[in-house]
Amino acid sequence: MQWLVVGVGLALFAIKVVAWLLTDSVAVLTDAMESTVNVAAGFIGLYSLYVSAKPRDREHPYGHGKVEFISAGIEGALITIAGVLIIYEALKRLRSPEPIGNLDEGIILVAISAVANFIVGWIAIRQGRKNNSLALVASGSHLQSDTWTTVGIVGGLILLRFTGWLWIDSLVAIIFAIVIIFTGYRIVRSSIAGVMDEADEQLLAKLVDWLQKNRKENWIDIHNLRIIKYGAVLHLDFHLTVPWYMSVKDAHTELDAIESTVQKQFGDSVEMFVHTDPCRPAACPICQKANCPERKKPFVKTLVWTVENISSNERHSEGSLV
Repeated sequence: MQWLVVGVGLALFAIKVVAWLLTDSVAVLTDAMESTVNVAAGFIGLYSLYVSAKPRDREHPYGHGKVEFISAGIEGALITIAGVLIIYEALKRLRSPEPIGNLDEGIILVAISAVANFIVGWIAIRQGRKNNSLALVASGSHLQSDTWTTVGIVGGLILLRFTGWLWIDSLVAIIFAIVIIFTGYRIVRSSIAGVMDEADEQLLAKLVDWLQKNRKENWIDIHNLRIIKYGAVLHLDFHLTVPWYMSVKDAHTELDAIESTVQKQFGDSVEMFVHTDPCRPAACPICQKANCPERKKPFVKTLVWTVENISSNERHSEGSLV
């Protein structure tokens, strides 16, 4: 898929360069410069996918997936730099406007590139989300942001075509350069969050909701839950409280059950490291196990798991219901 992104990026870059040479429009130059970044970002993304697909080894026991965050960060930085350079060029042209030629041909070429960008970007994002690939999602996002930039530029060129106001060319370039800079910032921000193992609140909420809906009576409590994403692999670890009198074999059966439950929703790309804790009398009021032979206190109420309480490193008890 990334090869398609790179190939299309090269073809569209060539089309936009031709459109720029025909028109000498700084707005079209904006589009061409962004395509330059997309081509470079495509090759970087391609290399990152190659590295992230390597099996884990002694030096990288969790695999190579984090290279995708670095790749996305470089892409975001390149996009931001391109936006700054575009604004600089547009301001120069605004002070000294130059005539625009062959507008009709330029508009047609740029419009064709917009359609192609959108289609390939949509496919890349879809495949990236399906395979949990940040590199593919980033590449697809670049292409789609390039699409809307191109649409705006085409609109500006059409307005210029009918009014003859040369300053529109520079104004359109500046507006969409700001959009490009903002897109680059967002990509850099998300890549830094991945490198720093920032908690994905949306993913956590989805996981906790799924566990709550599929909860078994022997899963008395879950706490100290953490998720780390390495490329397409999710590493999940937490503490699971089970009845203290369970044998090691029975406790392992519960671990298999909870792993199967999680993978049913999140796929086989989930690695789980679960530590089992024996229950204590303080947990009896929140334990929903029926006919427990060792119950010391009556059941009061089920503790509904939330992102907040399931992420805590403290075992839960009756006091957690307050």
